[in-house]
Amino acid sequence: MKDTPRPPPNGFAGLRVLVVEDEVAIALLLEDMLMDVGIEVVGPASRLAEGRALAEQERLDVAILDVNVAGEPVYPIVDILAARGIRFIFSTGYGAGGIDPAWRDRPVLQKPFSQAELEAALAQTVAVSGP
Repeated sequence: MKDTPRPPPNGFAGLRVLVVEDEVAIALLLEDMLMDVGIEVVGPASRLAEGRALAEQERLDVAILDVNVAGEPVYPIVDILAARGIRFIFSTGYGAGGIDPAWRDRPVLQKPFSQAELEAALAQTVAVSGP
């Protein structure tokens, strides 16, 4: 008899999370970390145009966004997500100071981040009401 995997007891199972990250190694690691807690990954998108299309067309619960995607700021995707009421987390190596002041109230994952830090940011984001 085969063991059936149990869903993680963290409340993340079934969430659809858009990942926008241009560094392949980071995108793959993030994808693995998210899948480990039962999240369905949308993307990852490595370019702004791809991320915008996914942000416009996909059913999403949350997004994790690299602030600088192949040299372009991620804010056009942020605008789409905010208009749709989809919550998001910034991922950056620059810290919160590198975030546009209009969006500094959003969770920020400082690269490199751990599984625990990712889960804490997700928990904070999922628990917040509103975009």
